[in-house]
Amino acid sequence: MSSSLSSGLGTRPSLDGPWQRTADFAGLLGPDGRPSTTIFTEMTLLARQFDAVNLGQGFPDEDGPRQVLDAAKAAIDSGVNQYSPGRGEPDLRAAISEHQRRFYGLDADPDTEVLVTAGATEALAATVLALVRPGDEVVTFEPFYDAYAADIGLAGGRHVTVALRAPDFQPDLDELDHAVTDRTRLIIVNDPNNPTGAVFTRETLQRIVEVAERHNAWIVTDEVYEHLVFDDARHIPIATLPGACERTITISSAGKTFSATGWKIGWAVGPAEVITAILTVKQYLTFVNGAPFQPAIAAGLRLGDDFYTGIASVLRRKRDILVDGLQQAGFRTFSPKGAYYVLADTSSVGYEDATELSRELPRKVGVAGVPASAFAKPEHAEAYRSLLRFAFCKREDVLREAASRLTRL
Repeated sequence: MSSSLSSGLGTRPSLDGPWQRTADFAGLLGPDGRPSTTIFTEMTLLARQFDAVNLGQGFPDEDGPRQVLDAAKAAIDSGVNQYSPGRGEPDLRAAISEHQRRFYGLDADPDTEVLVTAGATEALAATVLALVRPGDEVVTFEPFYDAYAADIGLAGGRHVTVALRAPDFQPDLDELDHAVTDRTRLIIVNDPNNPTGAVFTRETLQRIVEVAERHNAWIVTDEVYEHLVFDDARHIPIATLPGACERTITISSAGKTFSATGWKIGWAVGPAEVITAILTVKQYLTFVNGAPFQPAIAAGLRLGDDFYTGIASVLRRKRDILVDGLQQAGFRTFSPKGAYYVLADTSSVGYEDATELSRELPRKVGVAGVPASAFAKPEHAEAYRSLLRFAFCKREDVLREAASRLTRL
């Protein structure tokens, strides 16, 4: 008898279920209706196969601040290894509240208006599942973080997008007005934006608030890159704008700020009633998470201003290294104002299809990126066909090596 789980005797139950809707909305179903490999997985495998510099995955290759790492070790050594409270450790919730007040002047009750989650991704999923009913519309800006489509699909919602176009990747406000209707339940705002690197203007954010008020919609903000902003740009949390706080769920995480993406510590801040609704869903997802990492992130959130200005300064320098290298290789680039990704136009080096080039780059020059079309709905992918995303959250020597390799193209 075969030992393979896929080739055993007999029949198995049908796989029909909500996962198919989720996979369909996330673009994970192949032509035969079966699960397919994501482009992110494909690029990682190619990078390993050809020993390429992997600028496709958005995680740092350097550890975060020593104070944060030591705090996690101390928590483990002192026995903080069991279930944490359902809403999160009180000290971390207090630190999140202090952070919102310190940087943005926002007051959030740590006992009722703050929820600790398994990264921002879980916070987003729990929020969508808590608030979206089958048939509700959810508006996002496109290209978008791929989890949005999956969450909306799982909830049975209808995904409506507003395009972000080169070169500045700011939304057309008339298109925004048209997209948001009385059927809109949520508007999800990723600012600073992945994958474009755009930082939304105050005018754009204010219009989002206005249309949300007009149609009685919730605003969900994904602000995981909130401290990674460059040049003259400034991150403005929507919750700070007039009329926004009472209808906004602010989501962020520690992974990007403290170079600890594997710890999966995130949070949601919002009105007490909606935070309780999100908790009701969250408790059936991960229940609780990351006990020894929670006091460590509390320590991180209380680091001095020099840490926060320092991480932005270091990333700006890394951005410039990669952008210069891409331009020397012949790419037209769109220099980001935030996050840690840069989009390059592959048509400027003779490739109209960035997906095609992304599959050739690891073999040709030893560098991996991800096509921006992977962040769009299939029917809209053509608009981003020639754009390739590279992550610059890597060591400077790695970025210089990638830049050198790209010139061979």
